[in-house]
Amino acid sequence: MSEQTGILAAAEGMAVTVENAGGVSPVLLVCEHASLRMPAALGTLGLAPEALSAHIAWDPGALAVARRLSGALDATLIFQNFSRLAYDCNRPPESPDAMPAVSEVYEIPGNRDIDPAQRQARIDGIYRPWRRGLADLIAARKAAGRETAIVTVHTFTPVYKGQPRTVEIGILHDGDTRLADAMLARAERAGQGYRIERNAPYGPADGVTHTLVEHGLSNGLLNAMIEIRNDLVRDESGLARISDLLETLVSGSLSDEKTRGNARADATS
Repeated sequence: MSEQTGILAAAEGMAVTVENAGGVSPVLLVCEHASLRMPAALGTLGLAPEALSAHIAWDPGALAVARRLSGALDATLIFQNFSRLAYDCNRPPESPDAMPAVSEVYEIPGNRDIDPAQRQARIDGIYRPWRRGLADLIAARKAAGRETAIVTVHTFTPVYKGQPRTVEIGILHDGDTRLADAMLARAERAGQGYRIERNAPYGPADGVTHTLVEHGLSNGLLNAMIEIRNDLVRDESGLARISDLLETLVSGSLSDEKTRGNARADATS
């Protein structure tokens, strides 16, 4: 991925960063909305500074949680280096939400009436390197005979279009529910004090499971998406509490799922 193409200037670096590439955990952590950085070629997209730093531009706290999980689990982490307003890497190119003209209550002037060449430049510069980088990580792990479970990390705003959200942590899935089922069951047993719900505040019908489908289901890998209400991770103590909880849920659930998988294999042998 050394050749720079598309919307990004060479001096801006690549769209993708991989940390802890040698991590031994089967977990592969993914953070599509890690950054609010805007490619220089796009300027401000016609937005005021407050909008460019708001939740519409990124998932505040998501990368911090993902990095804590990477350290606690010794797991590889891949994350996106540019704002989802430039290109939302949890959406395929054909989705209107890949380059949204409206996000929550904000109109995005720079995303209105994007011509085909401009659209393709964003796809080539941001989405394709991201997709290739994640696919290459998975392929390398498979070639090495390593297990992989994809866990994506996101945050959501406490108030959406004027409506408060009571859910605090969402565990999301698409067609493969195995890891999400195990995490939700373990959370219920633990009585951990947070309101944790399935496919909330979003679900597959909202188009938020693109990464899970594209890289998890297509490869037969365990996968789940974590959504954290961002007011819970605004300070160090909140980050620590949520990260510790999620580390326990993820690691314990993988063990639960492996045990169940072995039992299923024994039953059919």
